[in-house]
Amino acid sequence: MNIKIIDLLKKRIVVRNFTIEIQKKYQKLKVKRPLSKEQEKSIQSYYKPLVGHKVPTIWHQFMYSRTGVFAIDYMPLSLYRTELIGRMNQFPFMEAYADKNISYTLFPDVKQPKLIIKNMNGYFYTQDKAITREEAIALCENLDNAIIKPSMSTRGQGVKALNIHNGISDTDHKSIHQIFDDYQQNFLVQERIQQHPALEALNPTSANTIRLLSYRNGMDIIILYTVIRIGKLNQVIDNESAGGISARINADGTLAKYAYGAPGNDMVTHTDTGIELNGYAIPSYQKVIETVKELHYQLPYFDIAAWDFAVDVEGDPVFIEWNANPDLSQTANGPAFGEYTKQILSTIYQKPNTRNPHW
Repeated sequence: MNIKIIDLLKKRIVVRNFTIEIQKKYQKLKVKRPLSKEQEKSIQSYYKPLVGHKVPTIWHQFMYSRTGVFAIDYMPLSLYRTELIGRMNQFPFMEAYADKNISYTLFPDVKQPKLIIKNMNGYFYTQDKAITREEAIALCENLDNAIIKPSMSTRGQGVKALNIHNGISDTDHKSIHQIFDDYQQNFLVQERIQQHPALEALNPTSANTIRLLSYRNGMDIIILYTVIRIGKLNQVIDNESAGGISARINADGTLAKYAYGAPGNDMVTHTDTGIELNGYAIPSYQKVIETVKELHYQLPYFDIAAWDFAVDVEGDPVFIEWNANPDLSQTANGPAFGEYTKQILSTIYQKPNTRNPHW
């Protein structure tokens, strides 16, 4: 069978799967708002001249239902995943660059959580020094307030608190040997940061991070949006999958009125600790913005990137991780590319789609 036909069939399967996924999420919503014929027409009138075909409108319907706000430039996830991300970013480089263990080498000048040990392809290191498994175990036999996580996962998968005394975990009573065996390879152990009191107040059990989406356009680094991700009380991670919520950060560094979690957890106005979101000031917000703009220049193969930053007790931005294949926080923020949507869509098709072999 012709390779182009195979690629087309694979892409259609991907589009179908994304559509089924969003339809399932739509069914979980407490409020469902069907699109009017006029709204449907306005969406197609906007997108068809830019992409050459109609787009599925279920994503617009989903966002409109969750937020009560209709916008023609919500980005359909199927379009973003199949056409945009592979043209904006070089897929063959993704896994290597996005490896969390590489971040200490890739971004040496930005503050990061203190590294205790890392495992790369089965080999252990502390900073850039190779060490044996036995030496790595010795470094982790007595730890207070540490974190262990896979280096190549997303959405908080496998991230756990690590408190070890005399080689035994305080939580599940596993030995550090067993914990290393569970993670096998490609993981790291870091000290937990002491986050800024203003962020700790939102939820003291998780590092509540600022998520930014940046776009490189030539020599310009554009911040497309920023949101705050807030963990659920007693959870270590701030991800939606663990009950976390996200709220838009306004240009002045204050929070919007509402946050959103998993579908059905809509328009949250207060954190689990009772903090009202509306107008709440995020510390060192402009410092984080400027840091991301500098770091994005270190990623020449990626025109779009998502960043997670904490702010420590000294008010300094602390790099947590970046993502070369990010989800879009359109529920909390609104249309992902905003005023740059037409610009991106009108130029992106001039580039090859590097995702094709990676369906």
